[in-house]
Amino acid sequence: MDMSQSYCMSCSSILVRCFSHVDNLPFINKASYPINMAKTKKLWGCQQVLLHPDSEQKAVLEYLCGEANKVYNCATYYARQVYFKTKRFPSKAEICSVMQWNRHFSALYVSAAQQVCNGVAEAFKGFKELLKLFYAGGLKERPKAPNYRDKGLFTASYPVRWLKLANEGIRIPLGLKVKTWFGLDSIHVPMPSNLDWKTIKEVRILPRNGCFYAEFVYPVERPAVELDPGKALGIDPGIDNWLTCVSTVGTSFIVDGRHLKSVNQFYNKRVATLKEGQSQGFWSKQLAAITEKRNRQMRDAVNKAARLVVNHCIEHGIGTIVFGWNQGQKSGSHMGRKTNQKFVQIPTARLKQRISQLCQQYGVQFIETEESYTSQASFVDDDVLPTYGEKPDQWKSSGKRVKRGLFRTAMNQYVNADANGAANVIRKVAGTAGIIWQNSVEAVLTSPARVRFWSACESPCLQTGE
Repeated sequence: MDMSQSYCMSCSSILVRCFSHVDNLPFINKASYPINMAKTKKLWGCQQVLLHPDSEQKAVLEYLCGEANKVYNCATYYARQVYFKTKRFPSKAEICSVMQWNRHFSALYVSAAQQVCNGVAEAFKGFKELLKLFYAGGLKERPKAPNYRDKGLFTASYPVRWLKLANEGIRIPLGLKVKTWFGLDSIHVPMPSNLDWKTIKEVRILPRNGCFYAEFVYPVERPAVELDPGKALGIDPGIDNWLTCVSTVGTSFIVDGRHLKSVNQFYNKRVATLKEGQSQGFWSKQLAAITEKRNRQMRDAVNKAARLVVNHCIEHGIGTIVFGWNQGQKSGSHMGRKTNQKFVQIPTARLKQRISQLCQQYGVQFIETEESYTSQASFVDDDVLPTYGEKPDQWKSSGKRVKRGLFRTAMNQYVNADANGAANVIRKVAGTAGIIWQNSVEAVLTSPARVRFWSACESPCLQTGE
């Protein structure tokens, strides 16, 4: 093979676009507090493109990502030893300086290896902040130091300063060792047509379930939108009704989750069939393929549902989203084997975080609150909403849930049970957040609109509700 030979990988359609903080620290309920736009950090977009490498290209990518995983574990070992023995947190420069003599470090292009070490330093920086929060009483359990990754592949990142845009695509250098062993000095990744090369800051090679993705990182501008913080949208998450939303301006809708539940059920059925009679920990290429397909469907659902909610807020000038959420509700669920499987595998926590990220982009205030007794109390009768563990002995709801999805008030008025819960979620924080009920919402509690963002893929029975 020619030493200067390089390849260009073809790409599929864009799969997902997500946003994250520049510091990549763990999500510590930052969105539970009002957003001060003057102090928020810069947001970054990350667009994923599926690559289709041939056998030789795939071998090179597997080698690069495998070496990146080993560099991460070696850097983590050094950082853990420094912390345990000296109670000190090593810096990025220190880890890179020590790791430069590591044989796995030298197997990668220098900038890619340094990015892996920087990721370890950022992980320990986040661990340091979590310890401060724990000692201040903000966390119930003491955080643990970042641990090692399992044997496998890890992301290889390349800052744009070391990349070039050529006719074949974006040229990614591979380093001297790869050039010696594989006869390749670079690979080419196709440039997405919807992005500007001048705005891209980093390109990553992401391995996942036997597939490889190219991730393009770029800054995201905050569009100017007129929103009123006094207008709020309350969200009550569920399973069949994935998100039930009620606003203070007199609108309501339900994001349907039945097709999402059906996708998960079919995936679990296929996994059970393929693993039948196999040993513990069995895995195959077919399992990896169906798992990756299911994960793509989940990511697609999360992005579509989050965009639907935020677009609704922008359209009606709603400046506050109140999300009802009980911490640890999935880990402590005891609803039976079948219901637990449906509830735990629905990615509602990822959807909550995605909505929070979009709120930061558009300047919507995101408030997360516990939702205790919101389903039992009657919104129409203005029942008192106690906090979990602080319910008075004589407390009793004025209404009653008479059947699935139907709530009866004290005046025998029937409303949607989930919509009643979503409205009570807003009441939980209305006083402290300055939320004003501008229109009567009693009418919209009766029959909220049902939104199916996968209607073209649903079965007829799901579309008709039979």
